[in-house]
Amino acid sequence: MDKIIVLIGAPGAGKGTQARLLQEREGIPQISTGDMFREMKTLDTPLAREVQEIMKSGKLISDDITYKIVRDRTSRDDCRSGYILDGYPRTAVQAAQLEDLASEQGFEIRAIEVDVPRGELLKRLTGRRNCPVCGEIYNIYSKPPKTDNVCDLHPDTQLNHRADDNEESVSARLETYDEQTKPLIEYYENSGRLSRVDGTGDVEAIYAELKSLI
Repeated sequence: MDKIIVLIGAPGAGKGTQARLLQEREGIPQISTGDMFREMKTLDTPLAREVQEIMKSGKLISDDITYKIVRDRTSRDDCRSGYILDGYPRTAVQAAQLEDLASEQGFEIRAIEVDVPRGELLKRLTGRRNCPVCGEIYNIYSKPPKTDNVCDLHPDTQLNHRADDNEESVSARLETYDEQTKPLIEYYENSGRLSRVDGTGDVEAIYAELKSLI
């Protein structure tokens, strides 16, 4: 592959699902900032200890430290033929740092946006329900349970609805995403390295389109 794929998508767009499928089926590592930060909590290296101290203090992890974490993770053998970045870069500074890393590693960068309209994202996020026993996920709009608010597999179990999956909270999260990500999308679009896939279709159809772009 010899590429760094920057996967861009709003909360609820399904980019995490697609990144996991690409990792499972094509062997392309999914490099997620969330996973990297969680791993840092368990490692005993100078960089991990530095990150742990920042987390304990309640401060935000800087762009420079985040870059070091990404550089450290992507220097491993599984990334030698390329990888997918999920959740990075988030800022213009991080995007510039990624250019340096790509040059150092000998990779080109391609950005792909999984595009889903705002109304559909609201339905996906506010309609989510999950079973606390088996983890099965439902959606009252697109995948409702057979009995209202009850798991199909555990008929005595009421489904959970996350407190922050209400319209006000979801709208605020989407607005924050738009503010942070719009400059990134423009950055990759202006350099001719941005592609878009329609994220409203079937999971397999989206996957096929992504695979063809990669």
